[in-house]
Amino acid sequence: MHRSCSWSTCSEPRRPTPFPRKSVLRSAARSAALLLLVAAATVVAGCGSSESASSAGLRLQREDLLAVSHALQHVEGPVAGEVAATRAAWPLVANGLPPDTSKVARPPLGVATETAARLKVPALFEETQAVVLTGPAASVAGLFRSYSALATRGWQLIGAAIDEIESGSPVAARFARANVALYIESVYDGHFDLAQIGKELLAGYRKLGGPRVFGTALTQAEVDGLARAYSEPADRLHPHVGVRLGS
Repeated sequence: MHRSCSWSTCSEPRRPTPFPRKSVLRSAARSAALLLLVAAATVVAGCGSSESASSAGLRLQREDLLAVSHALQHVEGPVAGEVAATRAAWPLVANGLPPDTSKVARPPLGVATETAARLKVPALFEETQAVVLTGPAASVAGLFRSYSALATRGWQLIGAAIDEIESGSPVAARFARANVALYIESVYDGHFDLAQIGKELLAGYRKLGGPRVFGTALTQAEVDGLARAYSEPADRLHPHVGVRLGS
């Protein structure tokens, strides 16, 4: 912000004179010079404050990205386990449930459900803490939180829907079959979000200065490793979800 300063050097002469006196002219000149100096100082101070704020903001974004990267490293193994369990069960439901749900192999679905439920979201990624994250770190945390919630709830509701279809009331069975596509889509969408984390992390790392700035605190090799672990080849589900709500 630029602060405005006003300077007043006016004085009422006792009697009008046809021309300003030399002393008055010198005083006016000094006032004008002071005004220019104050304006220049204000501009310089404003630029300095802006640059300082910008530097502080970048520093905070880098600290947040570093913390988020370490959190991703910590859960890399459990996430890989969840993805493996989901990929084993996914072909059973990707195109919807068959008319006879007793033909669906339940053990793979149970393993996928349990593995997703055991996955711990890093405290830094929880909504109450992630709200203070800045820059690329905020996007990464949001993607991970979305993945965990969609995968966990999706598998739980798929299993519950099959139970209702097989042993619930006719009304409950119809409702479950009508809505199970939404739960299947949730599992797919959650893993799609997971597969975008690596791109976001890598782009943020480059934007914030890369190895030149992060040095040994977060190396290019570490970021490349995380980008591979949280990528479409590593986490995207195949085949593509083949059912939609209402289909």
